[in-house]
Order: sequence, then structure tokens, then C-alpha cells
Amino acid sequence: MKSAAVILLACLLFVDVKGMVISPRGRCQCMDAGVKFIPPKQIEKIEVYPPSSSCQHMEIIATLKDGGEQKCLNPETRFAKNFIKTAQKK
Repeated sequence: MKSAAVILLACLLFVDVKGMVISPRGRCQCMDAGVKFIPPKQIEKIEVYPPSSSCQHMEIIATLKDGGEQKCLNPETRFAKNFIKTAQKK
């Protein structure tokens, strides 16, 4: 009985790992200009991606605390520029 449980667990783990998509950052993640403002209290983390050969513009992706939703910030807004400037000082 134990061996059947171990085999079932191994199969489920294999299916879960195989189903995960691991894709390199090969294109732009933000499809539009992005939002102008997100209240700082709602932001869990921010990732800044500089321009590269695969995406010609800077991308700022904010992960929100509630639900882990990701939103793109417009890097041209005053909020985003101030946020980047503050992060560089730290």
C-alpha cells in the first residue's frame, strides 16, 4: 500500500513539474503603455527590466499584495520615475 502511495505521489509531482512553463524573457511582457499609478501600499514588489535586444523599451512590472496580480507601470510617468530614483538611492 505504501509503495502505491509513493508511486502516485511521484506521478503527481512529475505531472506538476512538467506542466510548469519556464520561458526565458524573450519578448516584452507589457503589451500596452501600462498604468500611471498604483498606490504604494498595494505593491508587494517591483521588477525593472531595462531595454534589451528582445524588448526595446524599459518595463516596470509591479506585483500586488492582494492575489499576486502583476501590472505594468508606465515608465514615463512621474510616479514611476520617482520610484526608480528612490530605489537607486537605496
